[in-house]
Amino acid sequence: MGDAATSEQRRRWLPWARRQAAAYLALAAAGRDDGWAASLVSAVRVAVCFVAMMVTTAAWAAVMLLLLPWPCERIRQGNLYGHVTGRMLLWILGNPIKVEGLEHLNNRGIFICNHASPLDIFLVMWLAPTGTVGIAKKEIIWYPLFGQLYVLANHLRIDRSNPAAAIESMKDVARAVVKNNLSLILFPEGTRSRNGRLLPFKKGFVHAALQTKLPIVPIVVTGTHVAWRNNSVRVRPVPLTVKILPPISTDGWEEERINEYVEMVQSIYIDNVPDSQKPLHALADRKSD
Repeated sequence: MGDAATSEQRRRWLPWARRQAAAYLALAAAGRDDGWAASLVSAVRVAVCFVAMMVTTAAWAAVMLLLLPWPCERIRQGNLYGHVTGRMLLWILGNPIKVEGLEHLNNRGIFICNHASPLDIFLVMWLAPTGTVGIAKKEIIWYPLFGQLYVLANHLRIDRSNPAAAIESMKDVARAVVKNNLSLILFPEGTRSRNGRLLPFKKGFVHAALQTKLPIVPIVVTGTHVAWRNNSVRVRPVPLTVKILPPISTDGWEEERINEYVEMVQSIYIDNVPDSQKPLHALADRKSD
């Protein structure tokens, strides 16, 4: 009797489960996330990401501790950790990703990326070439797991408590990049945009370019602010696009024209993001024209 009841429950449950799965896949294809089923799938994906990141972080932390006497090797191991962990987390979350211009990552440079979501961090972890050092605010050390490994991997931190200290920190970073034949990756906005629209660019990447003479390589990311919204733990199945633009030569750049260079590079981003991510002033200027 019990086996018959169980069999009957299974026959009723399976068609319902299939309908729920089909509904979720349809919503994913449409880039929507309505319904509790999508929320449940997202919660499971995020939980699996956290566990997976704990495992890889613990494994690479042990490697980093063994490599403490060799700082440059720790940087390269940090890149390997990023390639594996970043790609794994993106795969678990399941967002379709289109990447253009990978050939522009083949040479050393200052790689910069707009920032509106934790997904941007996973993307740059995955894409940053081996031999690339990251730069972040000094407070990153307090971020659980990721912050401690970031420091162990010998990536760089700057003091943003005041502009003068930040500039001096950036000069120290540039000297380390030149000395060790590294590339640099950073978010020029300095912080995460809350709504996906580009924030004003800080001057740090230009100071780094002036010191290192490395070309600037813009990485333009779209869709991440919709996929993982600010103050949310739900990841929506919308497509992401990464466009890596040709390098911008910094030969001949002059310190007196820093503001001009900042505006020039940000204008490239404005031209390459959709209207939903353009600064409001850029949309207003276009209408006035």
